[in-house]
Amino acid sequence: MNEVKNINTDFEVLQDIIAGDTSRFEILIRRYNSTLYKIARGYGFTHHDAEDLMQETYISVYKNLSRFRNDSTFKTWIIKIMLNQCFHKTKKNEYKRNQTASLFATSKNEGMFPVRNQNETGRSVINKELNQVIESTLDKLPENYRITFTLRELSGLNVNETAEVMNTTPSNVKVRMNRAKLMLRKEIEKIYSAEDIYEFNLVYCDKIVERVMNKILELKTHE
Repeated sequence: MNEVKNINTDFEVLQDIIAGDTSRFEILIRRYNSTLYKIARGYGFTHHDAEDLMQETYISVYKNLSRFRNDSTFKTWIIKIMLNQCFHKTKKNEYKRNQTASLFATSKNEGMFPVRNQNETGRSVINKELNQVIESTLDKLPENYRITFTLRELSGLNVNETAEVMNTTPSNVKVRMNRAKLMLRKEIEKIYSAEDIYEFNLVYCDKIVERVMNKILELKTHE
């Protein structure tokens, strides 16, 4: 009974999907939801923007499955697509963000821009104040350092995988990582827990699964 074949590797799931069993795509969504969410938040996006970016990434992956080659792992491939989505959304929203920043600087009316409810992320957090400090500190890091830190410490990529998705060298990844840690406050490093930062709650995981699978169903009906 212990000889049952494990058919849940990324490659085997991909083969099933390409063969026509699109329901198997849910496995990949659930497998990478947390990783993609942390990347989006590490890029500075809100919870809702992160969900939109995740959906766009999954749909892009689905549409381009036939182009995937085993030259790299599926994990690094999907992360590259997510980073590309984040990059383009950042550029697209650059003007809008600058306008908002200007309004913040000139407005006397604090009520014009209410603080967003921190609970919207649905994080499972033991110490909410601690996590707000951690997130705030990470947000202040230069982008390359912040993304490197997110990929290595929060998403679990090794040095070589991080170098691949960021189109840099392993030595550069190590340098960025060391500098990122130096920039973080010592008290944060002492009590830092990767699982507590930018946690993607199960309820949101189910939501993304439903959104993406419904979109895939729409795409199939138009094929």
